[in-house]
Amino acid sequence: MALSSHDLSLLAGDLARAKKASNVVILDLRQLTSVTDFFVICSGAADIHVKAIAESIRQGLAEHDQKPLHTEGMAHGTWVLIDYVDVVVHIFLEERRKFYGLERLWGDAPMEKLEDE
Repeated sequence: MALSSHDLSLLAGDLARAKKASNVVILDLRQLTSVTDFFVICSGAADIHVKAIAESIRQGLAEHDQKPLHTEGMAHGTWVLIDYVDVVVHIFLEERRKFYGLERLWGDAPMEKLEDE
C-alpha cells in the first residue's frame, strides 16, 4: 500500500528522531504551494550527525519503496536536502537552520512538532 504524503513526512520525521535529530517539525504546505505537500525540518549537532540523519532517512524510506528524486548537501553536511517530490526533508546544523529560517519563511503553514526522543 502506498504511503500518503503525510504518512511519508511522519515516517521521515520518526527516522530523524531515531537518529537523535532535534527540533523535528513538519510544515503542511498543501494550501500554500503546489511545489510540495510537506517540509520535514530537523537539526543535527555536527556535520557528521547531519549526514547520519540523512542516510538513515534515505535507507528507512527505501525500505518503503521510496526513492528520492534528488539529494544535495551530503558533501558538506551543514544543510542536507532530500527531495521526495511530495515531501522535502531539510536537515540542518542548528546555526544554519536559524540563518535560513524556513519556519519563518513558511510561517503561514500549519506546523506539527514531533517530540524529541
